[in-house]
Amino acid sequence: LGLVIRRMDAAGVYRTILAARSGRKPGEVADFAAQHPQRITPSVRTKSDAFDKNPAKWRKSIKSQVDSGRFGAMAEMLLYHARKGNKAPEVRADPNDDRVAFALAAAEQRGWPFVVHIEFASLSPRDRERFMTGFEALLRDHPGLPILLNHMGQLQAPEAERLIKAHANFHLLTAHTTPAITRESREPWTQMFDGDHLKPAWKELMQAHSDRFVFALDNVWYRHWDAFYLEQVAQWRKALAELPPAVAQAIAHGNAERLWQLEPRH
Repeated sequence: LGLVIRRMDAAGVYRTILAARSGRKPGEVADFAAQHPQRITPSVRTKSDAFDKNPAKWRKSIKSQVDSGRFGAMAEMLLYHARKGNKAPEVRADPNDDRVAFALAAAEQRGWPFVVHIEFASLSPRDRERFMTGFEALLRDHPGLPILLNHMGQLQAPEAERLIKAHANFHLLTAHTTPAITRESREPWTQMFDGDHLKPAWKELMQAHSDRFVFALDNVWYRHWDAFYLEQVAQWRKALAELPPAVAQAIAHGNAERLWQLEPRH
């Protein structure tokens, strides 16, 4: 965990919303955040084997974390996660699944945004349509709750624009969109960059709807913190520098501060 703070310091990142995964327990992240209260916002852990194998245990874990008062966010909810070789299994949960509703209600109760993970480009056309229909129903049913789609949902700019215009509570997290990640992966991540620059369609959309994009990296593995962190932050700094200052500030940190009710950076 010390690497997290070291990389943040080196990159000039002042706060990270952090969740536990793999062998890490939620309490470890909460303890870490207590040591660095101005730097780390701990997230309720949503990912575990119990999600499918023992839903009652999973709900109990979510409730326990939320009720503890030690967390300031809800980690992403996996609705569709494609299998990643032998590193991560496929996960499927319909947007109307009662487990999704349970986590969403907990986030809503605490005033937290709700982050979902749907890899739309990895789905078959039929499943993509089904998940999109369910996702949009979720957006409509909770108009007062900010709902964020991690990894840009693997969407292209026209579909992202359609969702932005159709749903006032729809937001996008920019994780896994830089060349540092996309060049190393066979997954169909959204490629927002052309070299060191944002692609024109994304640049135009971010300028027109700067309140809907939140800078994020989603560092899953050690190498994301170790080898790729500084490169990704540097790439985003270059890209954001090409946008109007108010737009860049909103995407870099302002929108996250507003949505998660964090102390603004001055």
